[in-house]
Amino acid sequence: MLKKNKTLGEFIIENQSSFQYSSGELSKLINALRLAAKVVNHEVNKAGLVDILGDAGDTNIQGESQQKLDVLANEKFIQTLKNREIVCGIASEEEDDFISINSNDKNHQNKYVVLIDPLDGSSNIDVNVSVGTIFSIYRRVTPVGTPVEMKDFLQKGSEQVAAGYIVYGTSTMLVYSTGDGVNGFTLNPALGTFYLSHPNMQFPEDGKIYSVNEGNYVHFLQGVKDYIKYCQKEEGDRPYTSRYIGSLVSDFHRNMIKGGIYMYPKSSIAENGKLRLLYECNPMAYLAEQANGIASDGFGRILEIEPTELHQRVPFFCGSKNMVEKLHEFMAKNA
Repeated sequence: MLKKNKTLGEFIIENQSSFQYSSGELSKLINALRLAAKVVNHEVNKAGLVDILGDAGDTNIQGESQQKLDVLANEKFIQTLKNREIVCGIASEEEDDFISINSNDKNHQNKYVVLIDPLDGSSNIDVNVSVGTIFSIYRRVTPVGTPVEMKDFLQKGSEQVAAGYIVYGTSTMLVYSTGDGVNGFTLNPALGTFYLSHPNMQFPEDGKIYSVNEGNYVHFLQGVKDYIKYCQKEEGDRPYTSRYIGSLVSDFHRNMIKGGIYMYPKSSIAENGKLRLLYECNPMAYLAEQANGIASDGFGRILEIEPTELHQRVPFFCGSKNMVEKLHEFMAKNA
């Protein structure tokens, strides 16, 4: 049983030996993400007081309008990871291509690449709704000491060595896993320290919440429509409660604590769904499986999808086991 009130730094040191590649490098990397998260949290909490709200007047690689805080968060995470000199490559949802770190230094022995969504749900900032950061960590597959290549980033989600998210809400939490369960740490703003507050987080096997943008209902596949009707039907412990924030981190976090299913399906207006496989779906799927949940594209395991491009989109369903399995039944009937 994990003891609460342990700091994130203490937790990392105490659990370093349980990680199969315990060289200390991954621990330093988690610490760098923790530092960047505190900086971004400080900026998020200033929203409305300084000029960081609204549209930055540019678009990212997906053609989506960038918010000012998107740009700021992206810069802070990349800068922190570069300055700590503990990764050999970074890929960000906000960047066109991956970034190679110290690519001309043959003595550069770093083994990890980081993929990151610096500010998930950033359009909610203007209305003071929770947003988050999502990160994913892999060991490189190309030789150490050489420049990273695309193949280092296009790995299946099952190859992740760590993943997590930070939710900037009524309190700020860092939730992550290195393959040995999921643990959540809450920031004490007075001390600037993350403390273990949610040890061994688990999805309840059943839930009563379904999270989906029902405004797109008419565009969904029939299997998804039928499942939504099932959720709404008055029978047994149903109807379920519909809760959709529009920030993946926030919706996922609530459902992991209370029990529920999150859905962003493909549709007639989003042929491959909207969420990015590498920056959003893989890390959340990794956490879901570590927390006794399921993550799929409606038919198969998210973590087994072979990536083909950095900004690839896929349909995404994840949450409590029994709820996702019931969804699979409706999808299979209409396949």
